[in-house]
Amino acid sequence: MNTRTVLITQGAIIAAAYILLTLPLAQVTFGPLQFRLAEALTVLPLLTPAAIPGLFLGCLLSNAFSPATLGPIDIIFGSLATLVAAWLTWRIGRRFFKSGQERISWKTLVALSPPVVINGLVVGLYLPFILPEMEPDPVVVASTILTVALSEAIVVFLVGVPLLIGLDKSGIFSPRGN
Repeated sequence: MNTRTVLITQGAIIAAAYILLTLPLAQVTFGPLQFRLAEALTVLPLLTPAAIPGLFLGCLLSNAFSPATLGPIDIIFGSLATLVAAWLTWRIGRRFFKSGQERISWKTLVALSPPVVINGLVVGLYLPFILPEMEPDPVVVASTILTVALSEAIVVFLVGVPLLIGLDKSGIFSPRGN
Protein backbone atom coordinates (compact mmCIF):
# COMPACT_ATOMS: atom_id res chain seq x y z
CA MET A 1 0.00 0.00 0.00
CA ASN A 2 1.39 3.44 -0.85
CA THR A 3 2.13 6.06 1.80
CA ARG A 4 -0.73 8.35 0.81
CA THR A 5 -3.29 5.56 1.15
CA VAL A 6 -1.88 4.61 4.55
CA LEU A 7 -2.04 8.21 5.80
CA ILE A 8 -5.61 8.70 4.55
CA THR A 9 -6.65 5.43 6.20
CA GLN A 10 -4.94 6.35 9.48
CA GLY A 11 -6.58 9.79 9.46
CA ALA A 12 -10.03 8.27 8.86
CA ILE A 13 -9.57 5.74 11.66
CA ILE A 14 -8.42 8.47 14.05
CA ALA A 15 -11.43 10.64 13.14
CA ALA A 16 -13.80 7.72 13.69
CA ALA A 17 -12.15 6.86 17.03
CA TYR A 18 -12.45 10.49 18.15
CA ILE A 19 -16.17 10.50 17.36
CA LEU A 20 -16.74 7.14 19.08
CA LEU A 21 -14.96 8.37 22.21
CA THR A 22 -16.87 11.67 22.29
CA LEU A 23 -20.51 11.26 21.30
CA PRO A 24 -21.52 8.44 23.68
CA LEU A 25 -20.04 10.44 26.57
CA ALA A 26 -21.57 13.80 25.61
CA GLN A 27 -22.64 14.56 29.20
CA VAL A 28 -19.02 14.90 30.35
CA THR A 29 -17.36 16.02 27.11
CA PHE A 30 -19.00 19.42 26.65
CA GLY A 31 -18.89 22.32 29.10
CA PRO A 32 -16.40 24.16 31.31
CA LEU A 33 -15.14 20.97 32.95
CA GLN A 34 -14.89 18.54 30.08
CA PHE A 35 -13.30 15.15 30.33
CA ARG A 36 -13.30 14.40 26.63
CA LEU A 37 -11.68 10.97 26.50
CA ALA A 38 -11.06 11.46 22.78
CA GLU A 39 -8.53 14.16 23.64
CA ALA A 40 -6.17 11.36 24.67
CA LEU A 41 -5.80 10.86 20.91
CA THR A 42 -4.05 14.24 20.68
CA VAL A 43 -0.81 12.35 21.37
CA LEU A 44 -1.06 10.68 17.95
CA PRO A 45 0.60 13.48 15.92
CA LEU A 46 3.83 12.30 17.58
CA LEU A 47 3.40 8.99 15.75
CA THR A 48 1.81 10.01 12.43
CA PRO A 49 1.03 13.27 10.62
CA ALA A 50 -2.27 11.64 9.60
CA ALA A 51 -3.49 12.46 13.10
CA ILE A 52 -3.62 16.17 12.25
CA PRO A 53 -6.56 16.00 9.80
CA GLY A 54 -7.97 12.98 11.64
CA LEU A 55 -8.26 14.84 14.94
CA PHE A 56 -9.64 17.94 13.22
CA LEU A 57 -12.31 16.00 11.34
CA GLY A 58 -13.21 13.93 14.41
CA CYS A 59 -13.58 17.05 16.57
CA LEU A 60 -15.53 18.89 13.88
CA LEU A 61 -18.02 16.06 13.43
CA SER A 62 -18.30 15.42 17.19
CA ASN A 63 -19.02 19.08 17.88
CA ALA A 64 -21.50 19.27 14.99
CA PHE A 65 -23.48 16.13 15.78
CA SER A 66 -23.40 16.02 19.55
CA PRO A 67 -26.74 16.10 21.36
CA ALA A 68 -25.07 18.67 23.63
CA THR A 69 -23.93 20.85 20.71
CA LEU A 70 -22.90 24.36 21.66
CA GLY A 71 -23.51 25.82 18.21
CA PRO A 72 -21.40 27.19 15.37
CA ILE A 73 -18.87 28.96 17.60
CA ASP A 74 -17.89 25.68 19.26
CA ILE A 75 -18.03 23.74 16.00
CA ILE A 76 -15.72 26.19 14.22
CA PHE A 77 -13.37 27.46 16.93
CA GLY A 78 -13.19 24.24 18.96
CA SER A 79 -12.29 22.30 15.83
CA LEU A 80 -9.75 24.90 14.68
CA ALA A 81 -8.17 24.83 18.15
CA THR A 82 -7.79 21.06 17.81
CA LEU A 83 -6.28 21.47 14.33
CA VAL A 84 -3.71 24.04 15.51
CA ALA A 85 -2.88 21.98 18.61
CA ALA A 86 -2.41 18.81 16.55
CA TRP A 87 -0.15 20.60 14.07
CA LEU A 88 1.94 22.14 16.88
CA THR A 89 2.21 18.76 18.61
CA TRP A 90 3.50 17.25 15.35
CA ARG A 91 5.96 20.13 14.73
CA ILE A 92 7.34 20.15 18.28
CA GLY A 93 7.35 16.36 18.36
CA ARG A 94 9.51 16.17 15.24
CA ARG A 95 12.25 17.79 17.28
CA PHE A 96 11.59 16.47 20.78
CA PHE A 97 9.97 13.03 20.49
CA LYS A 98 12.05 9.96 19.74
CA SER A 99 10.15 6.79 18.95
CA GLY A 100 11.15 3.71 20.90
CA GLN A 101 12.15 5.50 24.11
CA GLU A 102 11.99 3.40 27.24
CA ARG A 103 10.44 6.24 29.21
CA ILE A 104 8.78 9.55 28.48
CA SER A 105 11.13 12.53 28.74
CA TRP A 106 10.29 16.09 29.69
CA LYS A 107 10.75 16.97 26.01
CA THR A 108 7.93 14.60 25.09
CA LEU A 109 5.73 16.24 27.71
CA VAL A 110 6.53 19.63 26.15
CA ALA A 111 5.52 18.23 22.75
CA LEU A 112 2.20 17.13 24.27
CA SER A 113 1.41 20.53 25.79
CA PRO A 114 -0.20 22.29 22.76
CA PRO A 115 -3.63 20.63 23.19
CA VAL A 116 -3.68 21.67 26.85
CA VAL A 117 -2.63 25.27 26.18
CA ILE A 118 -4.53 25.89 22.93
CA ASN A 119 -7.80 24.24 23.99
CA GLY A 120 -7.58 25.82 27.42
CA LEU A 121 -7.21 29.29 25.94
CA VAL A 122 -9.51 29.04 22.93
CA VAL A 123 -12.35 26.91 24.31
CA GLY A 124 -12.06 28.42 27.78
CA LEU A 125 -12.30 31.90 26.31
CA TYR A 126 -15.54 31.40 24.37
CA LEU A 127 -17.46 28.99 26.64
CA PRO A 128 -18.61 31.66 29.13
CA PHE A 129 -20.15 33.58 26.23
CA ILE A 130 -22.13 30.67 24.77
CA LEU A 131 -23.19 28.71 27.85
CA PRO A 132 -26.41 30.24 29.19
CA GLU A 133 -25.64 29.32 32.80
CA MET A 134 -22.37 31.28 32.81
CA GLU A 135 -21.82 35.01 33.31
CA PRO A 136 -18.94 36.16 31.08
CA ASP A 137 -17.00 38.33 33.51
CA PRO A 138 -13.17 38.25 33.78
CA VAL A 139 -13.12 35.91 36.79
CA VAL A 140 -15.46 33.41 35.12
CA VAL A 141 -13.49 33.55 31.85
CA ALA A 142 -10.18 32.99 33.69
CA SER A 143 -11.58 30.12 35.74
CA THR A 144 -13.09 28.53 32.62
CA ILE A 145 -9.73 28.73 30.84
CA LEU A 146 -8.13 27.02 33.84
CA THR A 147 -10.76 24.28 34.17
CA VAL A 148 -10.71 23.47 30.45
CA ALA A 149 -6.89 23.35 30.50
CA LEU A 150 -6.86 21.24 33.67
CA SER A 151 -9.37 18.71 32.35
CA GLU A 152 -7.45 18.58 29.05
CA ALA A 153 -4.17 18.02 30.92
CA ILE A 154 -5.66 15.18 32.96
CA VAL A 155 -6.84 13.38 29.83
CA VAL A 156 -3.71 14.05 27.74
CA PHE A 157 -1.17 13.14 30.41
CA LEU A 158 -2.97 10.42 32.39
CA VAL A 159 -4.68 8.65 29.48
CA GLY A 160 -2.82 9.89 26.40
CA VAL A 161 0.73 9.22 27.59
CA PRO A 162 0.10 5.52 28.34
CA LEU A 163 -1.69 5.31 24.98
CA LEU A 164 1.35 6.88 23.29
CA ILE A 165 3.73 4.44 24.98
CA GLY A 166 1.60 1.43 24.03
CA LEU A 167 1.08 2.47 20.42
CA ASP A 168 4.73 3.42 20.01
CA LYS A 169 5.86 0.02 21.31
CA SER A 170 3.34 -1.78 19.11
CA GLY A 171 4.71 -0.17 15.96
CA ILE A 172 1.17 0.08 14.59
CA PHE A 173 1.91 3.48 13.04
CA SER A 174 4.54 3.90 10.39
CA PRO A 175 7.28 6.43 11.16
CA ARG A 176 5.93 9.97 11.12
CA GLY A 177 6.68 12.12 8.08
CA ASN A 178 9.70 14.37 8.45
